[in-house]
Amino acid sequence: MRIVVLDSYTTDQGEPESFWAPLRAFGEVTLHPRTAAGDVVARCQGATAVLTNKVVLGAAELAALPDVRYVGVLATGTNVVDLAAARAAGVVVTNVPGYATDAVAQLVFGLILHFTHDVAGHAAAVRSGGWTESPDYCFFRQPLTELAGKTLALVGSGAIGEAVARIAEAFGMKTVRGAVPGSATRAARVPLQQALPLADVVSLHCPLTAATQGLVGARFLQAMRPDAILINTGRGGLIDEAALVHALDQGRLRGVGLDVLSAEPPPAGHPLTRADASWSRRVVITPHIGWGTVEARHRLARAVADNLAAFVAGQPRNRVA
Repeated sequence: MRIVVLDSYTTDQGEPESFWAPLRAFGEVTLHPRTAAGDVVARCQGATAVLTNKVVLGAAELAALPDVRYVGVLATGTNVVDLAAARAAGVVVTNVPGYATDAVAQLVFGLILHFTHDVAGHAAAVRSGGWTESPDYCFFRQPLTELAGKTLALVGSGAIGEAVARIAEAFGMKTVRGAVPGSATRAARVPLQQALPLADVVSLHCPLTAATQGLVGARFLQAMRPDAILINTGRGGLIDEAALVHALDQGRLRGVGLDVLSAEPPPAGHPLTRADASWSRRVVITPHIGWGTVEARHRLARAVADNLAAFVAGQPRNRVA
């Protein structure tokens, strides 16, 4: 079997053998750290199995690759594969759910704690002499606040959302689970327009669908408390970025912590990355790192090999098409 990995680098970070060695038990493995859209078909010719994280395999690519019988997505989200075309062609598609749950939940609180204590900012101030010059034994760059007693609204309560809820409760926070547009109605979910005004922190964990595209728009932001913190470690498309910039311009939101944007990497001059904006200190953007702890990346690689083994055995697991 010929196995092609189209974008291996984000997972292995330059250490291919420690991540992909188990695949070699199933055949010849070709690793491409990155693949441009125009190179997909040429690189996959003759392959039985193709593994991809963010490289798109659309209907045209699948039609040009009749030997491909299996596509393994190196992630939970499967929007990079045309699932309908895969089903029509008899191509099995699998994904890897749950591998980064703890990693993402950990980053959520890294972002929240930035806004409550600004550890990095205070440390930088000490290095630049701020403490030395202080007339007091302590100094504060901002008002510091406790999480205990505050309310966290979760928009999406899958595995990651529930992991975030457990951590929040350990901090003494109250949690509210908001109803996600397009999802099945559940008794424990509170309509967003009721949940948002209650929240000191709003954290997004819902999938990106037609119903949730641009969910965080003007109406959503207006319903939030003006001093609330917004966290997005889900998908960039959940936020109407123009509406968010407008809200920040109006002085709304204490802080915005984003691990994802609508375009990744963002184009030069993206409005949310502007260092000269009056609100720039209230926005922290990390470069889609939530999923990427060493432990999570190793779990991902192991699960990818297990998925391929199950396919070879005729019993596909984590199948999405």
